[in-house]
Amino acid sequence: MSNAPAEARPYHHGDLSRALVDAARRLLESEGPSALSLRAVAREAGVSPAAPYHHFKDKGELLDAVAHEGWLMLDEALGRAKAAAPSIREAVAELGVAYVCFARDHPALYRVMYDCARDKESLPEAMQQDGDSAYCKVRDTLIEAGADPSASVDLELATVAAWCSAHGLAEMTSFKQFDPLKEACGGETAFLRAVFNHMGLVRAALGE
Repeated sequence: MSNAPAEARPYHHGDLSRALVDAARRLLESEGPSALSLRAVAREAGVSPAAPYHHFKDKGELLDAVAHEGWLMLDEALGRAKAAAPSIREAVAELGVAYVCFARDHPALYRVMYDCARDKESLPEAMQQDGDSAYCKVRDTLIEAGADPSASVDLELATVAAWCSAHGLAEMTSFKQFDPLKEACGGETAFLRAVFNHMGLVRAALGE
C-alpha cells in the first residue's frame, strides 16, 4: 500500500477521474493488478466506494484509462530519449533503450497496457495516427535518419521490427543468462544499447 494516507491526497473539484487513475496506478505499482478493484481504488483515492462509478462503469473501463496513461508516459519517455541522443542515427537505439527501461521501471503498468490492447486485438488507434505517439516517434526517427518515406511498406515493416525488438528485449532482459554480457558491456543500459546496435535496424531501414 502507499505510505501516504488517502486523506493527504485530496483531489480538486472536477478532477476525480484523474485522482482515480492516479490511485489505480499507485495500487498497480505497489500491489500488482490483482489488488485493483473500483472499491480499492476509491479507498486509495480517499473517496466513497460509489464515486468511481460516476466515471467508470466497471474495472475494465478504469484499466483502459490507466493503460492510456501508460501509453502517454511511454510517449514522453521516448521523447526524452530522442532529445538526448547524440545524433539522429543513434536515436533509434536510444528509443529502444528507453522502451525497455520503461517496461522495467513500470512492470505492472506495462502489463496492463498490453493486456488492454490484447483484449481489443489492436494497439490504441492513436498509436499510428498521433504524431507524438511512441510508435510514430520510432517511424519518424527512421525517416529523419534517412529512411525513404515514400517506401511506405518498407518503412512500416522497419517500424514494426524496431517495436517488436524492443518489446522482445523488454521481456527477456532480466534473464540471468545475460548477466555476464551486461558486465562485459559495462552495465544494463550499455548492454541494451549494444543489443539494439547489433540488430542492424538502422542500417536496414536506411538501405545500407
